[in-house]
Amino acid sequence: MSRYDFDLFVIGAGSGGVRAARVSASLGARVAIAEMAQPGGTCVNAGCVPKKLLYYGSSFAEAFRDANGYGWDVLQPQFNWNRLLQHKDREILRLNQIYTKLIVDAGVFILYGKAMLTGPHSVVINGTTYTAEHILIATGAQPVLPDIPGAHYAITSNEAFHLPQLPEKMIIVGGGYIAVEFAGIFNGLGVQTTLVHRGHLPLRGFDEEVREVLAQEISKKGVRLLLNTEVTAFESAGKQLNVQLNNGTKELTEMVLCALGRRPNSASLGLETAGVSLDEDGAVIINRAFQTNIPSICALGDVTNRLQLTPVAITEAIALANTLFGNQPTEVDYTDVASCVFSQPNLASVGLTEEQARVKYGQINVFRNSFRPMKHTMTGVNEKTFMKLIVDQTTDKVVGAHMVGAEAGEIIQGIAIAIKAGVTKSRFDSTIGIHPTAAEEFVTM
Repeated sequence: MSRYDFDLFVIGAGSGGVRAARVSASLGARVAIAEMAQPGGTCVNAGCVPKKLLYYGSSFAEAFRDANGYGWDVLQPQFNWNRLLQHKDREILRLNQIYTKLIVDAGVFILYGKAMLTGPHSVVINGTTYTAEHILIATGAQPVLPDIPGAHYAITSNEAFHLPQLPEKMIIVGGGYIAVEFAGIFNGLGVQTTLVHRGHLPLRGFDEEVREVLAQEISKKGVRLLLNTEVTAFESAGKQLNVQLNNGTKELTEMVLCALGRRPNSASLGLETAGVSLDEDGAVIINRAFQTNIPSICALGDVTNRLQLTPVAITEAIALANTLFGNQPTEVDYTDVASCVFSQPNLASVGLTEEQARVKYGQINVFRNSFRPMKHTMTGVNEKTFMKLIVDQTTDKVVGAHMVGAEAGEIIQGIAIAIKAGVTKSRFDSTIGIHPTAAEEFVTM
């Protein structure tokens, strides 16, 4: 008989926490999970899922516009923001219920409330202390506001999902994927949208050429870009806001959305009491087995600030469960993790950028193609699709693939499998394409 109440106590019922709990329970562990809000975490409640739904909603504006080129007379469309939010909230509630059912059906004991560590093997929640052989921190991260005067006037992505009404004008501060995605969403819904970013291009970390292409494409669609520009303060101006910029000018707008990164949710968890080490950003420091400096306490997902992607957290969760309870020590391979920015148009990427490949391999071959998608030959829209392959010249291995264009994420996902398997450029060349598709360009470059 174990001297602990549970074999595993999970704090946080997001994608990583729920998967770790379920897989561990399936391996025979006695598991509890604690959640302060609704199951599903950021991805379901304030991230991937609702953002993709709003992205779909905003994309209909272009669909209505393009229809004329294909013989459709579309009457003046009318958009209802509140209806979109109601339908989005209904879908999120459905997913919350599914997550709850998955947890319960797996035999996991679920607790609602704020959980805090009181030691290496103990957690208190709602006044009751529970003990566990292993404790998992899977509390995710949250958006941050800048440390500048008037920051409280701005909203974050959390509030963007629940606006009572759409503004006529909006400024989005930031240049990461969240900023770029929301710029496309609100611009597509008819909001005059300006993106202010301190860098020379949005999406730092992606391939430089791809970043240039995307900046051009989102500008074509009406998003105003203020690059190499920093916000220094926000000031109230009646029902509007003045946004003070570092060049001495001011921008008047109705709303400001700050998308300047996310901070790990590590505060007020009792981690200091338990002796767990954090880095300077508040991220939980872990080894390759997801253990903190206190071996009985583990962490995974966004709270560790490695790769803040839902599939990464899920993969880490499965590896942890197998390591702890499956007698199968497992590490996660973080190379060639594909990702997609649901900008308009999409940007998707896997493997190395051209810049990274030149540093790692020296001699590389770069293949690229830019073309007008077949769909737009009859819409009159001047949108370009861009594709790029990076190849190690010595081995002929494809070490990077990048795309800007419609359904880029769907296309790159398949290519990611090939790159993970070590595909060569000659294999791409010998593959017969599906015609007529945009994807076939990857095998005809």
